[in-house]
Amino acid sequence: MGNTDSVIVQKRLSHFRPDERPVIEGVFDRLLGAAPATSGKTGKVLSLGMLNVTMGKMASESMIKRVFQGIQSIDPGVPLPSDGGVCREQLVIFLADILRGTAEERAPLVLAMAGGEKAAAATAEQIRGLVEDLVSSTVQTLAHRGHLRGWQPDRMGDCPQGVKSLAEQLTSEIKSSDQNACDVPCLEDWFFRIPTMAVFLELLIGEGLGVGLPSHPPPTLLPQCQCVPWSDLRCLLNLPLLMFLSPQLPAGHSAPWRLLFSTNIHGESFTRLVGNCKGRGPTVLLMKDTKGHIFGGFASQSWEVKPQFQGDSRCFLFSVFPFMRVFTYTGYNDHYMYLNQGQQTMPNGLGMGGQHGYFGLWLDFDFGHGHSRARPRCTTYGSPQLSGDEDFKLDTLEVWGVGQPPEEQDQDENKKSILDADPETQAMIEMTGKTLHSQGLREPEEDD
Repeated sequence: MGNTDSVIVQKRLSHFRPDERPVIEGVFDRLLGAAPATSGKTGKVLSLGMLNVTMGKMASESMIKRVFQGIQSIDPGVPLPSDGGVCREQLVIFLADILRGTAEERAPLVLAMAGGEKAAAATAEQIRGLVEDLVSSTVQTLAHRGHLRGWQPDRMGDCPQGVKSLAEQLTSEIKSSDQNACDVPCLEDWFFRIPTMAVFLELLIGEGLGVGLPSHPPPTLLPQCQCVPWSDLRCLLNLPLLMFLSPQLPAGHSAPWRLLFSTNIHGESFTRLVGNCKGRGPTVLLMKDTKGHIFGGFASQSWEVKPQFQGDSRCFLFSVFPFMRVFTYTGYNDHYMYLNQGQQTMPNGLGMGGQHGYFGLWLDFDFGHGHSRARPRCTTYGSPQLSGDEDFKLDTLEVWGVGQPPEEQDQDENKKSILDADPETQAMIEMTGKTLHSQGLREPEEDD
């Protein structure tokens, strides 16, 4: 830090490894770049215009202004510029609190970004405005930095609406004593319970200001996508929805998302739906009814055609529009998933939660119709009515494979069991394989 003796700055720098501290300290000079230096009482000063130059392609003007307000709100324990700019010490503390800070350290910055530099509290509307700006800028940053991981936003659903819905969902988690006011303790509690805000801020500031820390790569906010016929598809998913749904999936679901069924491509056929989805591992179903409501469910196991309920407590239902929420297992019953076809005595169709005739989500085998009957809540998941009408007409359906297909999982487990075997067993397996190959009973593998 040169000649500064700020105890606050030195304390914040201790959040970083010794090899990371020069990176943090060097951001200020790099942001100044070739722009003419403005002299303040403490030397060079960073202006809002300079921040705009750096972050302009990754954030809206309103979000950049909010970031600047957050930096300005910091008291670094040294004389501050008198001309409205920010000094090096303020920026270092801001970076430390956003990238490595606690909920107590981040909350005052969020308050300043939402309500202004001197605000003691912010209204719910001000917090909502900040979160909308942040979610929108996060999406913009992912696109600009090439972190879309195979997704194509121009072939996906309504991103602006997704931004609004995700912002509403995140702010609905705020617990304030006053219905319309959020102070620092309220925001501390919110940050502690809902880590998503910290992740979004970390991505925006880290990428927007070019802070590259070797030990801390940018957070991954989108799942990988592969094998999607984008030229034929206009999917219901949008990037904010993916950012919301992906963390809800159980741990271990890191396989790329792949499209198994879409009415846009495969038509309105229940038989085709069953054929494309059964035995394909965990899936996410997404439906849109003719009233515009969008909703769906996560199936934790492969779909199988049988007259009994299946699945486990990792399954859940969710709403996308007009509100974004997830509804998880209540413990009331085990009616997680149901898929049946061609039976005369049992219902034929696809369902999740509730009971026969009163599913939380149901698609009839005639495909065009379904229901979401929750009076007042689905017994299995605690979800309300998800569709516009209790008995709805289907507009669009998509099914995405989100886990490793069973056949690939079996292959991986077989390979792992071979690798875990003792050397003598491995040698025996290898010798058997070579013998079969020499007799023409096995195709050669790449490493034979």
